[in-house]
Amino acid sequence: MQKDSDRIRGTTREIEEAARRLRQQLTPAESTLWQALRGRQLGGLKFRCQHPVGRFILDFYCPSHKLVIEVDGGIHNQQQAYDQARTDELQVFGYCVLRFTNEEVLNDLSNVLSRIAEVAKVNVSHD
Repeated sequence: MQKDSDRIRGTTREIEEAARRLRQQLTPAESTLWQALRGRQLGGLKFRCQHPVGRFILDFYCPSHKLVIEVDGGIHNQQQAYDQARTDELQVFGYCVLRFTNEEVLNDLSNVLSRIAEVAKVNVSHD
């Protein structure tokens, strides 16, 4: 089936350009997690970094499991309602969203990776 557009799930050119910029400017926690996820290192799961979906840019996304990984810095303490609304909207479309703090990623990466692998086992996409 031919796509009418090269847009990813309704994204805009601006969102895709922003995602490209974010890939070049990963936070230390995002960079640490990306080094552990890239190249199918975690149980053969393929992840994308700073992946645009609609009006959102997902920190990390595993399409085969519709699994979204978000790494939250200090700013997220002030925007918890926004983050929850965003998570709720993604869940409506069948995405499973896992959130970790920068501190969790930087100080307990093995536990973060175990949790991601555990959730991926039970969350297989049937698209």
